[in-house]
Amino acid sequence: MQEPGEMMLNHPLKEPWIQYGVISLGIWLLFSPPTLGYESVLMTWSDIVTGVVLIGLSAITLLRENPWASYANSFVGLWLLVAPLVFHAPTAAAYLNDSLVGILVIMFSVIIMMRMEMDGATVPSGWSYNPSTAAQRAPLIALGFFGFFASRYMAAYQLGHIDAVWDPFFGTGTAQILESRVSEAFPVSDSGLGAVAYAIEALMGFMGDKSRWRTMPWMVSFFGIVVIPLGFVQVLLVISQPLLVGTWCTLCLLSAFGMLWMISLTVDEVVAMMQLLKRRMSEGVSFWHAFWMGGHLSEEDAGLPEETRSERNRPAGMFWGVSLPWYLLGAMALGFWMMLSPTIFGTQGLLASSSHLVGALVVSFSVIATGEPARAVRFLNVPLGAWIVIAPWLFGAPMLVAANGALAGVLLIGASIPRGPIRDEYGDWWPRYIT
Repeated sequence: MQEPGEMMLNHPLKEPWIQYGVISLGIWLLFSPPTLGYESVLMTWSDIVTGVVLIGLSAITLLRENPWASYANSFVGLWLLVAPLVFHAPTAAAYLNDSLVGILVIMFSVIIMMRMEMDGATVPSGWSYNPSTAAQRAPLIALGFFGFFASRYMAAYQLGHIDAVWDPFFGTGTAQILESRVSEAFPVSDSGLGAVAYAIEALMGFMGDKSRWRTMPWMVSFFGIVVIPLGFVQVLLVISQPLLVGTWCTLCLLSAFGMLWMISLTVDEVVAMMQLLKRRMSEGVSFWHAFWMGGHLSEEDAGLPEETRSERNRPAGMFWGVSLPWYLLGAMALGFWMMLSPTIFGTQGLLASSSHLVGALVVSFSVIATGEPARAVRFLNVPLGAWIVIAPWLFGAPMLVAANGALAGVLLIGASIPRGPIRDEYGDWWPRYIT
C-alpha cells in the first residue's frame, strides 16, 4: 500500500489539466505589464520572468512527467505575493494583479493537488472528534481572509495607492502607526508582509482532506508554526503599539484578536499530528520519514467506541475542542478593564504603559486557553495578576488606582486557577498536559 505522502507526490501526473491552468496564468503575466501600465521597470521584468518560469515548470511537469516541477510553481506563486512589496509597486493595478495571480498559482499547484481523498479512518485514536474536518477549518479560513484584506488595505496606504486610511475609534492612530519609525524600519511594507502571512494561512486552511492530521504532518506543522508562534509574535507587535508609537490601530487590533482565535482553533490539529508522529516512531519509522509521508489508521483504532462525534460538517463542529468557561471570560474582561484603566483613572507614564501591555497579554492568554488542548496557558495569567497588584505601588500611583490594581490582580489570579470542564477527549498522552 502506498503511503499518503507518496500518493500526493505523484498526484500532479494524474491531473494534467491543472498545468494548462498554470500555463494560462503565465501567459497572462507576460501581457500584464503593458496592459495594466505598471510604471515600474523592475515590476515589469519580474512579471515577464515569472510568467516564463511558470510556463517552463508546467511544461516540464507535462513533458518530463516530473511532479516536483509542479510543486515548485507554488514557490513562484509565493514570489508573486511578495514581489509588489519588494519593488514597491507604484500602481494599485500591479499590486492587485500579482496578488490575485499568485493566489491562483498556489491554488492550482498545491491546494487542488492536495485535496485528494485518502483511504482510512479520519478520527485520531482516542479522540472524540476529528480536528481536520472542513467545519473545523472554516473559521480559520474566514479569519485568515479577514486579516488578509485588512492588512492589504493598510499596505495600500503605505505604498501610496490611497491617501487616507479608515479608523473609527483612534482618529489618526492607524495612519500614525503606518508612518511610524517602527513601520519604516522594515525594508518593505510591514502591512504587506502581514497580508502575505494571512494569505498563506487562509490558503493552507484549504489544503488536504479531512484526514490531513495523519496524511500531511509536514503541512500541519508548517501551518501550526505560521499560526501559533509567528501569529503570537504578530499579536505582540500589535499590543506593543501604545508603548512604541503611543496610539492604537483599530484594524490592527481586530486582526490580532482574530489571530488569537486562530491559535486557539489550531492547537488541536497540531496535537493530533504530534501523536501520529510519536506513534509512527514507536513502530520503528524514522521521524523524517513519518514527517513527510504520514501514516495510515484503521477503522478499528479510530476515535472512541460509541463516543466519537459525528463528522457531519454542521456549524457546531467548527468549535469542537474549544470551550468558554466563566473564569476565562472573566479573565478576558479583566484584561480589557486593565487596557481601559489608564483612560478611566487618568494614569500616564510607565503605569499606563504597563496597564496597556499587561491587559492585552491577559486577553491574549485567556483567548488561547479557550482551546481545550491549550488550557494550561491560563496559568501565564497568574504572574501577570501578581504584577497588576504590585505595579501601582512601584510606580507611586494614587490610592484609588492601587486599590483597583489590587482587586483586579487578585480576581485575575483566582480566575486563572480552575481548569473547568473539558468536553472532548484527546488521545492517550496529551491529556496529562491539560491541567
